[in-house]
Amino acid sequence: MGPGLYVHVPFCARKCAYCAFFSRPAEPAAVQSWQAGIERELKALPAGFTPETIFIGGGTPTALEPDDLGRLLDGIHHHTDVRNVVEWTCEANPGTLTPEKAARLRAAGVNRLSIGAQSFRDATLRRLGRRHTAADTRSSATLAREAGFDRLALDLIYGVPGVPGESFQADLESALELAPEHVSCYCLEIEEGTPLARAAAAGELATDEDEQRRQYEAARRRLTDAGLPPYEISNFARPGCECRHNQLYWSGGDYIGIGPAAHSHWNGVRWGNTAELPAWKRAFEEKLEPAAKARETLVMGLRRTAGWGREEFRAATGYDYDDLRGPDIARLAAEGRLMVEPDRIRLADEALFVSDGVFAELV
Repeated sequence: MGPGLYVHVPFCARKCAYCAFFSRPAEPAAVQSWQAGIERELKALPAGFTPETIFIGGGTPTALEPDDLGRLLDGIHHHTDVRNVVEWTCEANPGTLTPEKAARLRAAGVNRLSIGAQSFRDATLRRLGRRHTAADTRSSATLAREAGFDRLALDLIYGVPGVPGESFQADLESALELAPEHVSCYCLEIEEGTPLARAAAAGELATDEDEQRRQYEAARRRLTDAGLPPYEISNFARPGCECRHNQLYWSGGDYIGIGPAAHSHWNGVRWGNTAELPAWKRAFEEKLEPAAKARETLVMGLRRTAGWGREEFRAATGYDYDDLRGPDIARLAAEGRLMVEPDRIRLADEALFVSDGVFAELV
């Protein structure tokens, strides 16, 4: 799989109550300085860089005004060889996608829209601090189809305190009514520094891990029955509609991220940008020694439901996973947390919801 390009758009109409990503209001001066920085980074891409995937994320890319969005798309075309691009994703929030923006995205070559639905229950959306309504999500999906997008992804959040399992199951049904090719289901995490974290510290809400697990398992069953089997812990897709860009991350592939807070992995070197505007700089750069990089790749690849084939892992890293972590793999298999076959390992279904504990023992 060829390399990917990630572009971070750090603008949102409003910060959601759970969000810890770097984002700011889309004020004109901030947008202009960000555009200038993006163009500098595009010009500095390595010679011969020809991505197969592009992902415009945020933040809310569709919070940009149409002309600013057009300038970004034009800049990518001007400074990047896009001839090999097979998947070009843009994230969109309901209520910010307009016919003009959708048309500009599609005309530029974007062929996949990822819409942050989160819930189809307005009370849940208010609890999450979202500005949109369920009706906005349905309108955005219709607009995307009318603009010619045949790859539609929807994001849902489960495990919201106070929201019963029946409501999340209704969210799943509402999502499926829109016939998406891809659905992501993310467990609500209480991130430090967010309004939800302050509410939790004040005793105003508490997460229920058992309920979160029930909702996760309900999502796996229902989406699989609907023809969207899981291909990663949180991601479900119709066969052939998996997100190629995210698969780069999980398989140890090369990608370059531009914009504030973006991260990259290129030719064995990893770096990240500072989370700041109007200007940002490289926050760190590191080159992992080969065995450490292979262990990291092992863990990332185990996020995929298929796990790692032995030869696939050896081709990706130069190591056999048993040589790296043989005793730990055997112990986790004995505990029922890993499934081990002669030439493949993967997470056991029972360990998917608690995968971080498995990964901590392998990395």
